[in-house]
Amino acid sequence: MNLIEKYARLVKFSHTIFAMPFALMSFVYAVKTSPEDSNFSNPYWWVKLLVQVVLCMVFARNVAMGFNRWADRKIDARNPRTATREIPAGVISARAALWFVVANAVLFIAVAASINWLTAALSPVALLVVMAYSYCKRFTSLAHMVLGLSLAIAPVGAYIAVRGEFALVPCVLALLVMTWCGSFDIIYALQDREFDKQEGLHSIPSKFSVKTSLNISIALHVVTLAALAWFVYLMPQSVWVWIGAVIFAAIIILEHILVTPSRQRNIGIAFGTLNGLASTMLAVFVIIGLLTA
Repeated sequence: MNLIEKYARLVKFSHTIFAMPFALMSFVYAVKTSPEDSNFSNPYWWVKLLVQVVLCMVFARNVAMGFNRWADRKIDARNPRTATREIPAGVISARAALWFVVANAVLFIAVAASINWLTAALSPVALLVVMAYSYCKRFTSLAHMVLGLSLAIAPVGAYIAVRGEFALVPCVLALLVMTWCGSFDIIYALQDREFDKQEGLHSIPSKFSVKTSLNISIALHVVTLAALAWFVYLMPQSVWVWIGAVIFAAIIILEHILVTPSRQRNIGIAFGTLNGLASTMLAVFVIIGLLTA
């Protein structure tokens, strides 16, 4: 296993698919709604910004997951499900993982600072949020929502990178992401319910029954779908946007059909495959709708 592969596995790089599509949606929306005089007569003015946004996404993701793996290394070593992760398994040392986090944090701030003054000012705040999540389960069952907030930064940050200001649409998209992520993280946490109880760790599943936990997850996804409807309403009207929204909603519903109190073996499919597909499909159709509007 080469070095790049080791660190890609450390931070679960494939899970970038959860937040990246929402950042891209927000980016394209910001570009398409930018004033005519913002392109300085250069039709490709957005290319550099896109590279910067993608780099920020990658660096922030590396900080969040790298720090999480470092902070949880001792807990992971005691949990049979996570004992094979890179740090407890000795594939990557704790010190090397921490240096990886520091390097990516510096790169994130540097790239964010090169975009505009607002992204520069907010970059340390973003890092604080994504790193704080790692300690939340030690004292609050709302850790799932902090994780959701970490991902929700993506669409707002992408919009600010282009326009240098806040706006309603990316904030609605952030609400969608926060509740969507918080909900599926509750489902994911069902796998560690008994372990978390033994360790005194806080989560919705460790505090409530499996049935109640899944009902809370459903309630959060109801908010997600309401935010999705609001988002579609605010978008330039296009059949493509509606197709993407319907597919996203259908996948969310399917997730709760597959995972029930008596059928938890589908958690892996619901968490990784379905949510990755949902975010990708929504992004593809919304971006097509924006580009053809």
